[in-house]
Amino acid sequence: MKIICIGRNYTAHIAELKNERPEEPVIFIKPDSSVLPKQQDFYIPEFSNDVHYEVEVLVKIKKVGKHISKEFAPSYYDEIGLGIDFTARDLQSKLKEKGLPWEKAKGFDGAAVIGEWLPKTVFKDINNLNFKLLKNEEVVQQGNTSLMLWKIDEIIAYVSTYFMLKKGDIIFTGTPAGVGKISPNDYLSGSLEDKELFTLKIK
Repeated sequence: MKIICIGRNYTAHIAELKNERPEEPVIFIKPDSSVLPKQQDFYIPEFSNDVHYEVEVLVKIKKVGKHISKEFAPSYYDEIGLGIDFTARDLQSKLKEKGLPWEKAKGFDGAAVIGEWLPKTVFKDINNLNFKLLKNEEVVQQGNTSLMLWKIDEIIAYVSTYFMLKKGDIIFTGTPAGVGKISPNDYLSGSLEDKELFTLKIK
């Protein structure tokens, strides 16, 4: 399994981090070791003083595909989920300044939270899904997939041009505005269309 992440896919988030709007999807990959085991707390790593939450809609690939056209992309997934792309922002900033890859800031152990999965058939329109993240019972991020610069089927088509997609691969589709720092004893919960898909304690 590989975890493929799309960066800078929501205009407001691009603005809050003062990044340039990309002309094509920004792709990075997290190793499978970054997946936080179910029911486990997230421990802030010692090498960062500024870990941020980034809530994202997830897609699970169900079969092998390469050079997938947008029109056929829907046949490559049946499940939609929600997760967190934890980011060591201080480390990421240092790496970006030097023009270096982001993996140390994005792919560390536990940096990928994957919640429960729902059949895509329960949704009327996957391009119009509301989702949100609560920290200590207060909404800190909320978004809608209609605001993506590149929609799910476009992402699958684009990614499959460079990487063969395999059964079980997971795509993180990007985060909306509102990312922020976590602290010990924080409690996070994420919902997709008002269905709670994960809860998490920060240590």
